Amino acid sequence: MHSVAKAIISLGELADSTPVAALATAFWQAGRQLALVGGPVRDAFLGRAVTDLDFTTDALPDEILALVSPISSAQWDIGREFGTIAAKIAGQTVEITTYRADLYDGASRKPVVAFGDTLEGDLVRRDFTINAMALRLPERVLVDPWGGVEHLVAGRITTPGPPEVSFGDDPLRMLRAARFTSQLGFTVDPETVSAMVALAPRLEIVSVERVADELSKLLKTADPVPGIRLLVETGIAQLVLPEVPALRLEIDEHAHHKDVYEHSLTVLQQAIALETSRNPGAAPDLALRIAALLHDIGKPATRKIESGGIVTFHHHDVVGSKLAARRLKTLHFDNDTIAAVSRLVELHLRFFGYTDAAWTDSAVRRYVRDAGDQLERLHILTRADVTTRNVRKADRLSFAYDDLEERIAALAEAEGIAAVRPDLDGEQIMAILGIAPGREVGEAYRFLLDLRLDEGPLGVDAATSRLLAWYAAR
Repeated sequence: MHSVAKAIISLGELADSTPVAALATAFWQAGRQLALVGGPVRDAFLGRAVTDLDFTTDALPDEILALVSPISSAQWDIGREFGTIAAKIAGQTVEITTYRADLYDGASRKPVVAFGDTLEGDLVRRDFTINAMALRLPERVLVDPWGGVEHLVAGRITTPGPPEVSFGDDPLRMLRAARFTSQLGFTVDPETVSAMVALAPRLEIVSVERVADELSKLLKTADPVPGIRLLVETGIAQLVLPEVPALRLEIDEHAHHKDVYEHSLTVLQQAIALETSRNPGAAPDLALRIAALLHDIGKPATRKIESGGIVTFHHHDVVGSKLAARRLKTLHFDNDTIAAVSRLVELHLRFFGYTDAAWTDSAVRRYVRDAGDQLERLHILTRADVTTRNVRKADRLSFAYDDLEERIAALAEAEGIAAVRPDLDGEQIMAILGIAPGREVGEAYRFLLDLRLDEGPLGVDAATSRLLAWYAAR
């Protein structure tokens, strides 16, 4: 948290920037109000980089468009019905929205759009007090009717008015509260948490796309765990991602096993740490983080207490893969993300056989082949899945995976196993065997692929000879 003095300096520098100054002058000359609002003001107090410039005004959309056109290189009015006009000024995109005073019918999230006439009236409909601050321009007067600065200092998340009203208007704000908990390291106040518990069922009126988008934003934060805990504790996760609270398996004195819920949260944190260290500066890897959170969701369905009180979860990797794909489809995630996550969950146990017995080169090739383009993510997930407090065991697993990665690198350099393919393609197979496209071509391709995996590259001549012998013996 910046000191107030530093925040004022930051806001002053922001106000002096070309796009902000140009807008302030244009609206002032037209006799219209303009204020920088929400995230940019909050981030100036937090000392965070300002990436978005959002403004609010008493001007209606048509007038906004008329005012920004002479000073901008491009304009977009796709949000016109909600009062929003976007423009590019001095190379930066800005959004200007007419004061809002929306009404909600209580049955859906879609509001009856109504334009307001005061800045204070607009701020009261904002989600949280820390986002309900504005800087009037060009006067540079801070408007903070709901104590946003005080709550920033206290690290507190609460709503401008009664939380029941705010969450009733837009239930997605409950998910946003969880995201800000992780993003800012803040705590949601007890009254607001109570409202989240009471109004969690209201999320059923929110589209799955919006829910998925907010969950994705939460998982992309530096530490999503506090937000996930809040969703679980308030019952919201039970509605939007029920597989996660289901991980809180009962642990009793007769059937000791790891707390799967806590283990999964630790794996997520360790995966993020490895992701950032192995790929510094890269954007957050959403698929990896989802896989880390969900990698053990097959355990509740496969949990069995064997004789002697031993707890087993046989085939939880396969079951979990299917459950993960089903949940992500329900949330309307894209096909690439669904495929990546389900594959990672399916493969996350594969490595642990490596420590039991030395793998042949063939086994290493198959590991790479099965991982495909998910190999780097699988490296991270597998390493992150080690949460034992036994230092010797943890070191043994780490050294074993170091060895596996070194072997993969050596084979890749010698054989190019990053993309394992047979020595002959489909066209060559058909020409050599004199057959047309069909089932036999696929069988021949799989035969050659198995040879490639078992023995490494053979070359065209040797592969042709082996293919002909296989075909003749059929």
